[in-house]
Amino acid sequence: MERNQTGNFLLLGFTKEPDLQPLLFGLFLSMYLVTFTGNLLIILVIFSDTQLHTPMYFFLSNLSFADFCFTSTTIPKMLMNLQTRSRVITYAGCLSQIFFFIMFGCLDNLLLTVMAYDRFVAICQPLHYTVIMNPRICGLLALGSWGISIMGSLLETLTLLRLSFCKNMEIPHFFCDLPEVLKLTCSDTLLNNIVVYFVTIILGVFPLSGILFSYSQIFSSILRISSATGKYKAFSTCGSHLCVVSLFYGTGLGVYLSSAATSSSRTGMVASVMYTMVTPMLNPFIYSLRNRDMKGALGRLLSRAIPLRDRLPQDPHN
Repeated sequence: MERNQTGNFLLLGFTKEPDLQPLLFGLFLSMYLVTFTGNLLIILVIFSDTQLHTPMYFFLSNLSFADFCFTSTTIPKMLMNLQTRSRVITYAGCLSQIFFFIMFGCLDNLLLTVMAYDRFVAICQPLHYTVIMNPRICGLLALGSWGISIMGSLLETLTLLRLSFCKNMEIPHFFCDLPEVLKLTCSDTLLNNIVVYFVTIILGVFPLSGILFSYSQIFSSILRISSATGKYKAFSTCGSHLCVVSLFYGTGLGVYLSSAATSSSRTGMVASVMYTMVTPMLNPFIYSLRNRDMKGALGRLLSRAIPLRDRLPQDPHN
């Protein structure tokens, strides 16, 4: 069988029908622009408003940046392929896409874990919050999340370099999904599978366990609060994060279950759209609509963005 070490791959995408491709291009471009605008606005609001210079919003700004980069790893290439009617992605481009997709996916996971820990300290140990979550610790937690994500992604990506690929280089997906790429190889993938399971446990299972433990302690503390007002106030501080966690892991689990339950590549692609596009697009809305501080800061930012002369009374004689 013919082997290919560094040839091009073909991304089959959603459809080969020419009439449907402009519709898909417009749909995905609109979703990408909403994702870009929403996450960029979150970052600008947090950095421009001193009232939001707290650990929770510091981690949220990192999460918004990671969400935008996570989406940008796959969607621009898909949009270009739809526009040019091309399905080709180079070997180097495919490996780069795999690396950044895994890296920002793991980073999302770790940042959500760190944010759960932040909420755990704020609710369960409020008197020690400023001491425990000091700027130095917050910086180390964010830097550690970035470093661990990069190392985990490098580990999975570098093991691909040892593989040779068969003549059939067609990937039934809209991006270079690691499991689909491994199906095309003619080499032994035992080492790759071991690395995938290892990284999944370290950067997937352990962080999820940390989130579940944090929220079990949070709910236990909230239930011990006597007043209904106190319970509502405590729960409102973590409500947005809990929604994002549920959406992130819910869509991720949906991708896994859909791929395990059916061999249809189209079903897997639709589930992946939820994971790679819909979740990053909805996160800014969840944090802005459910958070009073974010809505207030957004209003102050927009009021400053309006030119001063538009807010002054106009001279009727001019």
